[in-house]
Amino acid sequence: MKILQLSQAYHPVRGGAEWMIQQLCEQMANRYHDDVTVYTAAVTKPIYFWKDEGGPMPVGTETINGVRVRRFPVYRGFQTARMLAAHGFHRFKLPYHDWARSLQVGPIIWRLADEVARSQADVVMAGTFPFLHMNYAVRGAKKANLPVILLGAIHADDKWGYERQHFFNDIARADGYLALTEFEKELVISRGAHPDRVFVVGGGVNPDPFTQANGKAMREKYGWEDDPVVAVLTRQSALKGMGTIVEAMPQVWQQFPNARLMLAGARREYTAVLEEWIESLPTAQKSRVTLINDFPEEEKAQLLKAANLLVHTSANESFGIVFTEAWAAGIPVIGADVGAIASLIDIGQDGLLFNPGDAESLAERIEQLLNNPLEAIAMGQHGVKKVQEKYRWELIADKVRAIYEQGIERKKQAST
Repeated sequence: MKILQLSQAYHPVRGGAEWMIQQLCEQMANRYHDDVTVYTAAVTKPIYFWKDEGGPMPVGTETINGVRVRRFPVYRGFQTARMLAAHGFHRFKLPYHDWARSLQVGPIIWRLADEVARSQADVVMAGTFPFLHMNYAVRGAKKANLPVILLGAIHADDKWGYERQHFFNDIARADGYLALTEFEKELVISRGAHPDRVFVVGGGVNPDPFTQANGKAMREKYGWEDDPVVAVLTRQSALKGMGTIVEAMPQVWQQFPNARLMLAGARREYTAVLEEWIESLPTAQKSRVTLINDFPEEEKAQLLKAANLLVHTSANESFGIVFTEAWAAGIPVIGADVGAIASLIDIGQDGLLFNPGDAESLAERIEQLLNNPLEAIAMGQHGVKKVQEKYRWELIADKVRAIYEQGIERKKQAST
């Protein structure tokens, strides 16, 4: 099978969407021996499409782990004008305000739709919104009568980023849509997608590093001994709702003064707020917080294995790969009771939900698990089973490839 994959960015760029697309491409290339080509923007970060953060990468073609990767230059002109138009059109609900926002975000890659049409691929797949390459994929595929599959990863609570009618128009035109959760499936169907062309595939994980990891070394390194450890693994951003855990922990410490809080993730603008908060704590509580910035990826499994539970405070997720990673490590999770997250966690079986932004609700869920360690262990074991049965990359790749085959067959039948 000749697969053309469009992505806003690609390895070595790292993000949840980029990681998922890379894994799918490498599964297709190395397990199925498909001919896989990626068309992507030549940038180090997608934010470079509209902001002076990150930078360009060399334009051209290279092969990465069996996948051919072609990077295209991005047009970045008139950034201020595009930004003003996007905000103005949106504020006054002018016609095409959705397109104005997409043109502001980009990536603007001249002739990319034509390159898709000329690809002679058996199937075109594109991921993810809210980026403009999704539309290029649909237009190019339709021009050449190629089947096109979309992976949206819609963050439903982000109205500015994802409430754009032309997204849902493209989904309705596609030959298949890969939803990460049942919530996302129901959302796109309610907005016009064909029910028989929407498939829930989930996000994947390689469970072996997590099941085989030993958290003892991390506990010794950070001096946690046998204390209960509450883990938060996410980039240190206000968007991730980290203020909720900051407000919740003082309540937790009232009942569990020996509880540890591990804040591990990529350093961002909110890191300074976390550092200031830690410094403001009483000495006894300050010693119970471990801030780990920009840890190596290979340490993630050990960090999760060293924890008793994972808290993910973000209320703005399309899936949340960190949940599957925590389950693979055998620990229960606590997530926000909203959208995709609520449809992912089985309450009382592999985790709990808290009211998003409600520190008291979060503290109560943490205390519930710390008060019932045997229940927490059972939830973690249920999570291990869930990952093995639903979220291994091999399983997800098998699902996705079957959807490609179905899209190809449907297109052939429509052409005869």
